[in-house]
Amino acid sequence: MTHNEKRDHWFKEGAIGLTVGVLYGTTSVMVGHPLDTIKTKMQAQKGFESSGMLRTMTTTIKKEGIIGLYRGCVPPLWGSGIYRSTQFAVFEAAYTYLDQYPVMKTEIPGTLGLQPRVLLAGFCGATSRAIIECPLELAKVRRQTGQSYQLSGIYRGFGVTWIRTLGLMGTYFILIDSFRRNCPHVFSSPILGPFLLSGTAATLAWWLVWPFENMKSQVQGNYGRDMPLRQRLALTIRDRGWIGLYRGIGPGTLRSFLANGTSMIVMSNAQKLVTKLGLRD
Repeated sequence: MTHNEKRDHWFKEGAIGLTVGVLYGTTSVMVGHPLDTIKTKMQAQKGFESSGMLRTMTTTIKKEGIIGLYRGCVPPLWGSGIYRSTQFAVFEAAYTYLDQYPVMKTEIPGTLGLQPRVLLAGFCGATSRAIIECPLELAKVRRQTGQSYQLSGIYRGFGVTWIRTLGLMGTYFILIDSFRRNCPHVFSSPILGPFLLSGTAATLAWWLVWPFENMKSQVQGNYGRDMPLRQRLALTIRDRGWIGLYRGIGPGTLRSFLANGTSMIVMSNAQKLVTKLGLRD
């Protein structure tokens, strides 16, 4: 679904997705981590509650140097390759496997051709990502905010991470599938098409789930006292208004568009190379 190449057996498609997904994940971190650090500090580090994107960046550089923007990059650098490759591998395997069931390929009315297998495969891919991503995100957030962590608490915030990831990846896969089917000429171009389509799809998806990303950062960053998710959401709205739920959306938007656009260029061309090398034969 994330490519227009001729498909092989579902297991092989999963293995290919696992391989090219590593490229997507590592590229995403290398391009986007400085902006992610700024976003996290704005959301979850005391002293930055009222700072804008530029002030947060300049303060961080002044106190920590440029290296401060890359603080916490090691866990996501290797971890992103793992959980993003897993999300694509599981999605591609499930999507291809479900091809044998006609009901899974029935178009849902009023969706411009969306099929149930995209939704089910997206659920599987997102869940697999959340399981792997949660401890890595916790380690990253703690490092970005200057805190330590213990292995006994690595799944802190899993619930909100899962909710966020289901919405994020579900929306992303639906939009990419729609672009692939309805704009194949743009999707198949080597550079600009993948950059614009993936960057747009990922950014729209992040906008949709941003309040949960904000809450995830607060929970994993030990910001404030412990409380249920609904209470944390209500407290943020009470103290900062609805706009408070979208704290950090500026650097988050830039990171999402640049990182996911660039990563899709790398991954889509890797998919084409796999076919060219005859690895799908």
